[in-house]
Amino acid sequence: MQFEGIYTPVITPFREDYSIDFDAYAAHVNFLKESGVHGLMIGGTTGEYYVESHEERVELLKVAREVVGDQLQIIFGTGSVNPDASIKLAEDGAKHGADVLLVATPPYSLPTQRELALHALAIDRAADMPIMLYNYPDRMGVNMEEEFLDRVGRSANFCGIKESSGDINRLHMLARDYPHIQVSCGMDDQALEFFAWGAQSWVCAGSNFLPKEHIALYKACVVENDFRKGRRIMSAMMPLMRVLEQGGKFIQSVKYGVTLDGRFSGEVRKPLRGLNKDEKRAMAQVVKTLKTTIAGIEAEANGEAPSQFIESIKASISETEALAQQSNQEAGE
Repeated sequence: MQFEGIYTPVITPFREDYSIDFDAYAAHVNFLKESGVHGLMIGGTTGEYYVESHEERVELLKVAREVVGDQLQIIFGTGSVNPDASIKLAEDGAKHGADVLLVATPPYSLPTQRELALHALAIDRAADMPIMLYNYPDRMGVNMEEEFLDRVGRSANFCGIKESSGDINRLHMLARDYPHIQVSCGMDDQALEFFAWGAQSWVCAGSNFLPKEHIALYKACVVENDFRKGRRIMSAMMPLMRVLEQGGKFIQSVKYGVTLDGRFSGEVRKPLRGLNKDEKRAMAQVVKTLKTTIAGIEAEANGEAPSQFIESIKASISETEALAQQSNQEAGE
């Protein structure tokens, strides 16, 4: 199993009564497929898996597979406080079309490295399919250390890791000492560093609403090996990364980005709450500036004159502003 390109951790659109709007979800998945992303992650943090039932999570997988057919890889999250629930999710993921399982540390229990390895290996035995590990100690409480990686390395199914620790030293360690485990960027503001260290994939929530811009960075660094261009694109993305990674409202910001892009993203389930009007205004400005700047970089790289893309960017910006205004009006702001 190879992990190459942009993988979108798909949002879950909730209606005002917090039920899932599966029609809006299917439309969003189709948008991602048509936008050129390389894979989907269903049941991840961005999808709010932690407030969804087992049945909801499996249904989201089924719908996504029906929409994309065999055109995209689907990674299915098995995260749960209860290890037995993770095993059942893995079994159902294998049954209903997942290509890869995402295996994380069970939160709150703080297992030892041996205990964590036994948990991951139990999921492996239950499903016997490719696995991407998910290292996110800020949310899970435990790092996947060398002892753990050595233990799970006994199975060839452990072929990737979404590294979301934010610790650049771990990236160095994984690239040097565990080349058989493909590293995927899971910390958006470090994407450039991951690509420089050989990562071939990026699991990026922002691709829910800016897929072309995220693909542009991947192509510059991985396909074209043009890190000068990549640095310019990453620099244009940094204000968005600060909003997402440091703003304290990660999922809410991603969902509002989808709204700005003209698709229904709905509510966030409790205990989270949506963005206020100032946060929405700031998010809209960040998106507008990002689109304009990256479009200019791409046009310059393609040898296009500014006039050839200015009108299309103006139209895109006008649409974003109109959607932001509509969203604020609907919220009574």
